[in-house]
Amino acid sequence: MLLHHHNPFHAMESCLQLNGISLTPSLLHQTLIRLRHSSKIALSLFHYSLSLPSSPATSAAYNLMIDILAKASIGVVERWGRFERLADPGLHFFNPFAGQCLAGILSTRIKSLDVRIETKTKDNVFVQLVCSIQYRIVRENADDAFYELANPQEQIQAYVFDVVRALVPRMPLDDLFEQKGEVAKSVLEELEKVMSACGYNIEHMLMVDIIPDPSVRKAMNEINAAQRLQLASVYKGEAEKILLVKKAEAEAEAKYLGGVGVAKQRQAITDGLRENILNFSHKVTGTSAKEVMDLIMVTQYFDTIKDLGNSSKNTTVFIPHGPGHVRDIGDQIRNGMMEAAACAEGNDS
Repeated sequence: MLLHHHNPFHAMESCLQLNGISLTPSLLHQTLIRLRHSSKIALSLFHYSLSLPSSPATSAAYNLMIDILAKASIGVVERWGRFERLADPGLHFFNPFAGQCLAGILSTRIKSLDVRIETKTKDNVFVQLVCSIQYRIVRENADDAFYELANPQEQIQAYVFDVVRALVPRMPLDDLFEQKGEVAKSVLEELEKVMSACGYNIEHMLMVDIIPDPSVRKAMNEINAAQRLQLASVYKGEAEKILLVKKAEAEAEAKYLGGVGVAKQRQAITDGLRENILNFSHKVTGTSAKEVMDLIMVTQYFDTIKDLGNSSKNTTVFIPHGPGHVRDIGDQIRNGMMEAAACAEGNDS
């Protein structure tokens, strides 16, 4: 419950709300063991146990609490105001009459510092960069960290500002998004060179976010949308082109097949007429080919008139009608066939 619902860094939860809960020495000891990696919550619980009328804190609880708090800290011991040594976790005795004192305690836990930087890119776009730096004190050089820097956060922030504002103005906005890892690496290398001399180790340098101006972000989104629309138009045009080509190919194929069908139809009609003329001439003596052709033409003429009358979609057709006109039509067809036959013989010769 303490691990999941208590936030020791929140102002309203800095003290545990455990009123009415009784603690036994065994329960306190087991709870502190479970809170071994949450020192702030363990310290709050230990303070609460000390405030109870009959405190359950035993020597084992004190030793366990010292062990929890001391693992991530180191002390700086001075003699007459001069640094003497570093004090590791454990029990130490100081002789105040010899000028010994504990000057301070440093935490060796990893700390995080978030830095927000505003700068501009090579293409004159103002952006905000959010960097997260994880750093810690090197245990062996804790005295340098204690005496060299009064405010390490401001020092780290100043170097981050300096490096970022030297690199980013030489990069376009698109390159900045693509190479933010390179920018973070450059900042990390510069910080390591400077802070290592002061007893600090930079664990990680993360470029958390790149935030352009809202108008620039809107323009970038519009450019992206326009490019996608352009690509979609190209694909649509290619599809329409393919459709038109296939349609033209289909029409050409249909016309070719239609022409072949008409040619075969006319060939069949010609063959049928020739066969009818020959049969009629052989069976009816004294008839010439011209008379047989006139009879066939008249028969075809009346069949055509009949078909027009029986059609479900009747249309008005004005054609010359009469015996003389029928003879004229027959003459025109016969003359056409004779001219075609003469042309064919001329070509053969």
